[in-house]
Amino acid sequence: MREFKPFSINLQGRLIIYDRPVIAGIVNVTPDSFYSGSRVIEREAVCRRVAEMINDGAEWIDVGAYSSRPSADDVSPSEELDRLAEGIEAIRKTAPDIIVSVDTFRAEVARYAVTQLGADIINDISGGDLDPEMAATVARLNVPYILMHMRGTPSTMSTLTEYNDVTADVLAEIAEKINRFALLGVNDIIIDPGFGFAKTVEQNYRLLHDLELFQVFERPVLAGMSRKSMIYKPLGTGPDNALYGTVAANTIALIKGASILRVHDVKAAADTIKTVSLTLTNSGL
Repeated sequence: MREFKPFSINLQGRLIIYDRPVIAGIVNVTPDSFYSGSRVIEREAVCRRVAEMINDGAEWIDVGAYSSRPSADDVSPSEELDRLAEGIEAIRKTAPDIIVSVDTFRAEVARYAVTQLGADIINDISGGDLDPEMAATVARLNVPYILMHMRGTPSTMSTLTEYNDVTADVLAEIAEKINRFALLGVNDIIIDPGFGFAKTVEQNYRLLHDLELFQVFERPVLAGMSRKSMIYKPLGTGPDNALYGTVAANTIALIKGASILRVHDVKAAADTIKTVSLTLTNSGL
């Protein structure tokens, strides 16, 4: 087990230091995200969901307007922006000071979300691969960046699961991406191993087993496994019945050194963090 390692993020000059794991609550302003419970379209529904998440312990909200599940419909940049504008406005109405990360792989959407909508963090499922302008855009925006590992696109990623050694290969590919962003001046990077993206179920669990190896980057690690197929497929169920498995996976991630949990169920994650933290504090390790 690992003691929690404090980390910080720089929000355009506002340095925030965390001495405990952080919860990012998922809000999808889409009609087709894989877990129906995360979909909120109407403004008042977003306000209610955000208020509940903050009350349950979320310290930032991760908002997405483009579903990355393999069979999802494509969404134009303008429609993605329209959805984000509606969602972020509702979030800010409910909690003006809450940290907002925007889940997008498009540089133009990232730029607009930060400069016009007031987003704080960019969360890119492709680690800059799907838009060659993303690295330079994040550098100019000077905001924290969540760099996730994925191969291909959401529609092709399930065919790109050939690895010599999944952990070693993912570490190497993330290292290359970190270097690419760092050369442009992006230093505030959060690492996401990309559970569920271009990995088989077995590969996802190998990455979870090896998660503490991602500490080699000396950057915060985000674990995003909430209700994903790596949880529900082995259990023979679906996203709606994957909460208990998610809690178990998040417990392991915290023990392995995860700094951030990206989740649909904030109260369950908060209880998990408290229980694991008490265990680590009293372990003598």
